[in-house]
Formats: sequence, C-alpha cells, structure tokens
Amino acid sequence: MRKTLFKIHGYLALVALVPILLIALTGSLLVFKFEIDSLLMPDQATISEQGNSRLSTNTLIEKINSNFTEYEIGSWELFDDGYQADRVYLIKKHSENWYKVFLNPYTAEILSAPQPLNHYLTDWLLELHYTLLLNNLWQDQPNLGTLIGLFVAIILSVLGISGLIIYRRFWRKFFTFSFAKNKQAQNRELHRQGGIWCSPVLLIIGLTGVYFNLVEFLHEHEEHENGGHFILTERMYSDNLDFDALLQQSKNTINGFRPTYLLFPFEPDRNVTIFGEVPSMNIFASQYSSTVTFNKNSGELIVARDIRKRGFVDQFVDSLRELHFGNFAGLASKIVYAIVGVGIILSAFTGVLMWLRRKRLIT
Repeated sequence: MRKTLFKIHGYLALVALVPILLIALTGSLLVFKFEIDSLLMPDQATISEQGNSRLSTNTLIEKINSNFTEYEIGSWELFDDGYQADRVYLIKKHSENWYKVFLNPYTAEILSAPQPLNHYLTDWLLELHYTLLLNNLWQDQPNLGTLIGLFVAIILSVLGISGLIIYRRFWRKFFTFSFAKNKQAQNRELHRQGGIWCSPVLLIIGLTGVYFNLVEFLHEHEEHENGGHFILTERMYSDNLDFDALLQQSKNTINGFRPTYLLFPFEPDRNVTIFGEVPSMNIFASQYSSTVTFNKNSGELIVARDIRKRGFVDQFVDSLRELHFGNFAGLASKIVYAIVGVGIILSAFTGVLMWLRRKRLIT
C-alpha cells in the first residue's frame, strides 16, 4: 500500500507541479499582504491617526458617493486602529467591474483613485493564487482558473494525506536529519524532512482551499447559468439610511460586536449586512464571524447571527478562513505558514530530482 501511495503521491505532484509552485510561492507572500502593502505603498495603505476618532460613517459614505458619481459602493472594510486605511470597494455603473479605493476614515481624505481589484501587487498575487490568472481567459469558460484551483487544492489535500501515511511515524524523526554523503540519499532526506514538517499544514491549506474554490465555482456557475452577473445601474439602498445608527444598533443587538465590514446591496435580493467579530473562546473565529442584516430601504433589523450561538458546522466553516490564511495567531502563525510555503517549494524541487534520477535522466 505504501508503494502504491508513493507512486500516486509522485504522479499527482508532477501533474500539478507548476500550479503548486505558484500557489506555494504566492501563499508565502500573501500571509504578509498588509505588511507588503505598507512597505510598497505606505501613502495609500497606512495612516497615522493613533488616538483619534473615526468620522461619522454617513459623512464618509457621502464623501465617496460625491467624489465617485460613476460608481456605487459594493463593500467597505472598516479599520479603527489608527494605522490601517479603510478599503472601499466600488462597482462601476453599467458594468461588472469592481474597483478599490483607500480612505482615511479619520479625515475623510481619499488616498487613491479607483483601481481594478488586481492593480496592486498583492492583489495581483491574490488573483494569481486563486485563479492562476485564468478566469475570463475564454468566454465559454469564465471560471477556468477557479476550477483548476479546485483540482489543485484537491491534489494538495491528497498529497498531505498520502505524505502523513507514507511517513506515518513521522514524529520519531521530527527533529533529526541524516547527513548522508550520497547526494541521492541527501535529496531523499530533504524531501522526507520537508514532507514531515509540511504535511499537517499542507493538509489544512489543501482542504480549506477545496472549500473556498468549490464555493466560488458553484456561485459563479449559478450566476452564469442565470445569464451572468446582475448589472448595477443605480443605487439599491435608500439615501435616507442612517449608517451610524445601523452600526450602533448592530453593537446593541450582539453583545461585544465590533463591525469590520459593510456589505451594501448590489443585487435586487440583497440588503445591508454588517459583518464583525465578537469575543470568543475559539481562536480560529474570523473577524467576519457574526452578521447583522438590515432592510436596505427602511433600515429595519432583519436578522442577527451571533457565531457564539450558532452550531458546530457554522463555527467550523467560519474557522476555515483563519486556518487557510494563517492569521489566527498573529505574526507567529504567519511565519509558520510562510515557512510551510517554502517547504512545499523545497519538497517539489527535491521530488522532481528524485523522479529524474529514477528515470535516469540525471545522475
């Protein structure tokens, strides 16, 4: 069984070698997405407002709407640490195109012009990570990249499982390395050690990647089955909505609720939804774990979902976000995930060398 698994493990790795390398490389970088943005574009991504208070959300929304009349707000990332700028996502009217704008929520200063979602380096890397830049390459296959990403995530999961089975007693040699004189033996040892260290996290990344790609593919497939995305032509919420009141009501509705994300209605069946985080014993709970939804015309409360009162399945699904992105333990988990990405690249490189030597293509 181990010999069969080893063959399956090797062939799957070869089939998906290039996308695995791209996903591993981009994933290692993307765990530090904000840090990279702060370094490359500090005037857009960061602000210096520690100790100050955010302006009225109504004022900020009016600022965006009055400055970008050809767009409508689709969603809004909220930050109140005095360091990160808000990120506002706009939809250009009469199109399916989304754009991003950076905004200082303490001064209402607009820090950037609307740019496509893949304009900045880390956003381009994110698209490469998830779709390999293949989505919309062909009109009849608008989700090709997402579908390929799904298959690669499945292969990553199988590689993680098979690696754990092949080295099922991995804990015995977790901190040992055999410095053999033979180059081929050294290569095998590097591959084994890389697999030992990477397989558990690789399995987590693979399985969560399967979930996210599958959800995205099914959603997009359904959208295109129904004739494509809805084309926004006008504002789909009442201009009389008091967003400051809605944010305050969301805090009153869910104990300890801290809003982190505003989702505006950009399709007929959508309302205003406020995402946020709550104090929780689950370290994997995301910053979007709980939601409060209001009617887009009247502002009436529709439903509130406190993740602490939800069942195991809802809490598990919410945890997948932190498990995939590696944000759950701050800088420490980010470093671990980045190292695992490097380990995957090392394992792929040593695996290819092992295959080439078995085929006597190199000595």
